[in-house]
Amino acid sequence: MRTLREINDLRSTLRDYRKRGQRIALVPTMGNLHAGHLALVAAARQHADIVVASLFVNPMQFGPNEDLDGYPRTFADDQVKLTDAGCDVLFSPTVSALYPHGLASQTRVHVPDVGEGLCGGSRPGHFDGVSTVVTMLFNLVQPDIACFGEKDYQQLAVIRKFVRDLHMPIEIIGVPIVRAEDGLALSSRNGYLSANERAMAPALYRILCELRDALEQGEPAETALGRGLTRLVDAGFTPDYLELRDTQLKPASATTREAVLLAAAKLGPARLLDNLSVQLPSQSTTSHH
Repeated sequence: MRTLREINDLRSTLRDYRKRGQRIALVPTMGNLHAGHLALVAAARQHADIVVASLFVNPMQFGPNEDLDGYPRTFADDQVKLTDAGCDVLFSPTVSALYPHGLASQTRVHVPDVGEGLCGGSRPGHFDGVSTVVTMLFNLVQPDIACFGEKDYQQLAVIRKFVRDLHMPIEIIGVPIVRAEDGLALSSRNGYLSANERAMAPALYRILCELRDALEQGEPAETALGRGLTRLVDAGFTPDYLELRDTQLKPASATTREAVLLAAAKLGPARLLDNLSVQLPSQSTTSHH
């Protein structure tokens, strides 16, 4: 695996691959890699000849009181994991390489609608930071495909929208959530949990599973979500949101069949995200309950 820090080195390396007609996949990460990230690399491997991973803790997507300085940085360890996973190129630029003129006057990519509410509501400006840096990486790598985790469901929706809106010739592949044996969705921020909090954390997934089952049995969404919030608080979480949306992230309506149950909740210093697909019954069946 080649580790590159300079934009020029990245461009010339990729030019050679492209000349040979090789398909290029990109896996953008912020490092501190776990099995969820490696599943993205594996998916990229299946769809392309060359896998490029980027490792960049992007200051633009962190709010003023968020964990930018404390975000875990484990570069040497990440390099080993990516090499073992069959990654070909690791691009790890400095902040000044990507933002040479600082953040204040930096051009931003803003994605309306789908980036609002949910995480966009509680982390203002977060998705502008994500879509700007991912657009930048897409320009630098010019991949044929790019892989993102479904754990960050709203992020994936934001990326799909700007790729479509800006006519980028890139196929976006969503990769299913990788979970620990007890059901907790893997996340770099799980490292913030104390042993006690880590033992409590899987309740988030268990509660979502219960709600999904109730919704699929025809329980009204308002009832199920209200109970879910109470259950989360009782389990020691501070819920940020718990919502039912359609797959395009519009509020679920009476006609919605394919839905997504989305949650974000704080547990100690960590903000945990999770989501589950829900198949809503049609109204004719719900009226029997």
